[in-house]
Amino acid sequence: MENDKKMGEGLQSVILTMQIVEHVSRTGKGVGVTSLATALGTSKSRIHRHLQTLVQQGYVFQHEDSERYEVGHQLVSLAQAVLEGTGLIAATRDALLALRDRLGHSTVASQLTPDGMLVIATVSGRSPIEIGVRVGSLLSFHGSAQGKVAAAFSSEAFRNRVLGGTLIAFTEATITDPDWLQAEFELIRERGWATAPDQAALGLNTLASPILDGANMVCGTVGCVNLTQSLGAEPSPEQIEALLETARQVSVLMGHSGDQLLR
Repeated sequence: MENDKKMGEGLQSVILTMQIVEHVSRTGKGVGVTSLATALGTSKSRIHRHLQTLVQQGYVFQHEDSERYEVGHQLVSLAQAVLEGTGLIAATRDALLALRDRLGHSTVASQLTPDGMLVIATVSGRSPIEIGVRVGSLLSFHGSAQGKVAAAFSSEAFRNRVLGGTLIAFTEATITDPDWLQAEFELIRERGWATAPDQAALGLNTLASPILDGANMVCGTVGCVNLTQSLGAEPSPEQIEALLETARQVSVLMGHSGDQLLR
């Protein structure tokens, strides 16, 4: 009985540690002990003990002049190792660079997650003004080209989950009507690509296409990002052709046959 109790306490300690790591990771500007204790329903002293261990191991970092905790170097290194282990980063590395050189726009690769499209790799465009998204950003399924094209080529159950969820209006142009979004999903499936002019941020647009794996399932997306004046709501045939070729190349590297890629 005593051993079972100790094992139970140890398990609860591990769970709390993971919850702290997750909470700190999802809070971009750092988080304090009080906020963590409130969010996780435990005492500040218990949170503080766990944080000190995480700080010692490099998974969490605390500024000397602040009471807030942020992601540490060890956690960043671990996250990068996990992402690189998926193979998607390696598969998109050369393709993103070639696509940037061909079109001049910033290019981006994202990985499908249950909560959105995780940006895993980017290449800056040739414009003197840097336009793009940060690695580690999580893009919505309804307000981004990457999210919409991934949802469109996912299962009906997945699309229904997106349509039945909360559709936040990031701008006045963001699609928040489920019927309208459903119609756009159908159009995206017909043409194989998606755009989102002014929908994630005013003045910004992305052209994206899905990356499919050996099971013909969406595993990510590849896209171009630029100002709407350079990348319009109706992309040029050259832009579409270049993007679809890139998506096909990466999909083949991920195990897809390449035949009837987007059908």
